Amino acid sequence: MPLVYACVAPHGFPIIPDLSDDADGGLATREAMFELGRRCQAHEPEVIVIATPHGFRVENMITLAAVARGAGTLHWGGRTLEMNIPVDAGLTDQIAEDARLRNIPIAMAGFAGNRRDQSVIPLDWGVITPLWFVGKQQNMIGMGHPLAHIFESSDFEETVPPVVIANPERSLPRSTMVEFGKAIADAAERDSRRVAFIASCDWAHTHKTTPAHEAHPDAPVVDQMVVDALKDNDPGRLIDLPEEKVQNAAIDGLWQTLMLAGAMELVPMQGEVLSYEAPAYYGMIVASFERNQ
Repeated sequence: MPLVYACVAPHGFPIIPDLSDDADGGLATREAMFELGRRCQAHEPEVIVIATPHGFRVENMITLAAVARGAGTLHWGGRTLEMNIPVDAGLTDQIAEDARLRNIPIAMAGFAGNRRDQSVIPLDWGVITPLWFVGKQQNMIGMGHPLAHIFESSDFEETVPPVVIANPERSLPRSTMVEFGKAIADAAERDSRRVAFIASCDWAHTHKTTPAHEAHPDAPVVDQMVVDALKDNDPGRLIDLPEEKVQNAAIDGLWQTLMLAGAMELVPMQGEVLSYEAPAYYGMIVASFERNQ
């Protein structure tokens, strides 16, 4: 059936309450993410496709996790959060097939076990943070390493529906991301289950000087351009965001959001920006998209 829900969600992991009381200043983002989680859960997704700029990337390819599970651990301020999730082989393979029909280069990535049903890909903040809010919001203590589901527990409750994990590669044309979003929508249409899409995104990383980036005045400018595009229900216009500003602001959400734009070309949706703030050095936007009735 068509996509039932989509969102743009940040992955600054201090917003997860298990890791920080004050969300590193992002309390408004935390509350917006709780609201986004409620909205997503109300649509009862049976599979979630998440596109992240982090994780495994293959040069000149869009990478899909061809594994049985994902597992990972986050640390912040002496606290730890663990997650272990099922990965959906059927929809992963269908998206790969549809993408290749659109001449999109696809890499299928495994990790650890040699068989797909024994392969578990490491998860980082790009996947864990959004899924914590749209799932059961649990810390899966002892389950954050790739072999945990085999050796630590043979009977545990899943905290999220099965997922598809996609990693864009920035050397590809921006139009490829739009086409990949269409492939996601095509594959969801043929799947009998309710499918949601998450664009895992943080935005300008140059609001303040850090060891990784110098502060740049384009940071708030670019973030406002993105907020305006999402408020106007027009993420597709970000395809024309000037490359100089993209680099100056050091954003990491453009490519995943263009996937959302592609999906919306086939499945019309109405968006709502729930919050924007940049309490640390990077911008965070929470936006919810519901299918037009």
